[in-house]
Amino acid sequence: MPVETCLSVLSRAIPKLEPDLTMTGTAAPPLSAAWADTLLQSFAEAGYERAEPAVLQPAEPFLDLSGEDIRKSLYLTTDPSGEELCLRPDLTIPVARDYLASPRAGQPAGFSYLGPVFRYRGGRPSEFLQAGIESFGRQDRAAADAEMLALALEATAAAGADVEIRTGDVALFIALIDALGLYPVWRRRLIKDFNRKITLEQDMERLTIASAATRNEYEGVLAALAGSDRKAALALVTDLMSIAGASAVGGRTVAEIADRFLEQSTLKGGALPRNALNLITRFLGISGTPKEAIAALRSLATDASLDIAAAIDQLEARVGFMAKQGIDTAKVRFATAFGRGLDYYTGFEFELHRKGNGIEPLVAGGRYDGLLSQLGALDPIPAVGFSIWVEALTPADNARARGSLS
Repeated sequence: MPVETCLSVLSRAIPKLEPDLTMTGTAAPPLSAAWADTLLQSFAEAGYERAEPAVLQPAEPFLDLSGEDIRKSLYLTTDPSGEELCLRPDLTIPVARDYLASPRAGQPAGFSYLGPVFRYRGGRPSEFLQAGIESFGRQDRAAADAEMLALALEATAAAGADVEIRTGDVALFIALIDALGLYPVWRRRLIKDFNRKITLEQDMERLTIASAATRNEYEGVLAALAGSDRKAALALVTDLMSIAGASAVGGRTVAEIADRFLEQSTLKGGALPRNALNLITRFLGISGTPKEAIAALRSLATDASLDIAAAIDQLEARVGFMAKQGIDTAKVRFATAFGRGLDYYTGFEFELHRKGNGIEPLVAGGRYDGLLSQLGALDPIPAVGFSIWVEALTPADNARARGSLS
């Protein structure tokens, strides 16, 4: 799709929408075609071919991966067969779906994109342009991570933006929780809190308070679940709901209800150990340059006899590849508490913010090795990428950006 026609897609798509769903906000600022063309050319020269996924997508993958909360932000319609469709709210999932449907699925492949996405955003335009890169199938994870950050920095530099580099690694938090040997239900809950940017400290404090004194109307179910794993809990709740003739309650699925019962059963059996809370709190307080963070992480692992060396080694390898890419790692900010708020990230995460105006990122991305399996891949496929918020990056800098990537 030529850059000049990207903004016309919406006018063709709106008639397909349900009558009560309309776009709001003013039109997005015009994009410099020269800047966009040179951006895509630079991605192509780096080995990333242009992807152009369909604007209209199945809604199910977005709802499954982001939760029902995203529904209020989507522009939805239904086809004659009853399948729920939506205007694409981002491009990562559409590009991944096209890759999985291609003969190259499972093989290393890289794609770039530039096109409109559609999402309700309050008073801001609901149609906006997104550019980016997705890399699938590379086993050299640390090198691929560093390459994504380097390409993102090149794009912001070409637009004349002076940026702050914020990074994190959810794989480190997962390794810590695994090393602490917590109940599986606590593991799921804490990782979910971390990924969704819920106030983790408040939830951890609540989990340290035993709830045995509180009477629950489902005491019998909780007692039956005591010591059970998730599979057993799901089987019990499925049987109970089948007897009751229900498939969902209050919009919650059987799996969600089973998780909630299992969580309550675990809390009845005792609180989160105070020692575990102290170690998690110490871990989440680590920040600084990558070199400083690595030293602090190794110190924590030694002091607490935690088996998290492999995750730290991966971070150290990534930092080494960043340096090889020409990135000044002394200017990179790393924080163990940093996360992008999305469940599908599994490792490295990063955001680039304009200095002096760092609330909304200009570029954001990271590693999401589990996404392709969730989309139907039979075997695990490594994946990493980033997205550029074109409207945030270009308005003040289009004049300098024209031709500067060449």
